[in-house]
Amino acid sequence: MGKVYLIGAGPGDPDLITLKGIRAIEASDVILYDRLISEELLNYAKPGAELIFCGKLPNYHAMSQETINRFLVKYAKKGKIVSRLKGGDPFIFGRGGEEAEWVSKRGIQFEIVPGITAGAAAPAYAGIPLTHRSVSGSITFITGHIQSGENEGEWEHLAKGTGTIAIYMGVSKLPSICKRLITYGRSDETPVGVIYQGTTEEQLVLTGTLATISDQVKMAKMKNPSMIVVGEVVSYHESLKWFEPGRVVTEAVQAEGT
Repeated sequence: MGKVYLIGAGPGDPDLITLKGIRAIEASDVILYDRLISEELLNYAKPGAELIFCGKLPNYHAMSQETINRFLVKYAKKGKIVSRLKGGDPFIFGRGGEEAEWVSKRGIQFEIVPGITAGAAAPAYAGIPLTHRSVSGSITFITGHIQSGENEGEWEHLAKGTGTIAIYMGVSKLPSICKRLITYGRSDETPVGVIYQGTTEEQLVLTGTLATISDQVKMAKMKNPSMIVVGEVVSYHESLKWFEPGRVVTEAVQAEGT
């Protein structure tokens, strides 16, 4: 019997994967990888490893979740070391829990390799601290795949009961999100940041308020993958922004250390 690794590949910058993740990739016979990972990570695969793309686009899945689950078990039962390479962290909006449950119920040995989630990394690369003693002592991560009218009670908590809100893949729902936060008590002057392709050379950061950001995003034609950050911490972007897309961060660090 083989083994399945559920690996968090990080938010896009290939340098942000963990050493444990790299070692699991290097040991794997089969790698099932998602759309949002850096394909540079596949260079760590050993010669002859089978690489299987199973990414998802809006309204299109290269491979259904059910098929992915079956592949994990199929190859592990053949004695293969299987890596499921997922963007961000496998247990944060990554269906890692479902996949781990699937293989566990079928008697497959598995291991979780945590990754850096985009909800933390994209704001960091945009110079937005998710917490700051002066303005926010709490964070809530939510998915942007929210249906209008659902969980209205939670909106009041989000509006009044938490400091910073980090929203994954919420660009298409941004007008509804802003409207509900304002309706349930968050000031329309609350700063909002939208970070497209955070940590990559394509990173773009747009800031505004709950009252203005939807129109700004529409005018800029921003889309997913993006992180949305709501809260006073966004006001630190201008003074703390440090990442210049196109600059290789590791080379800059090496230069500063010489």
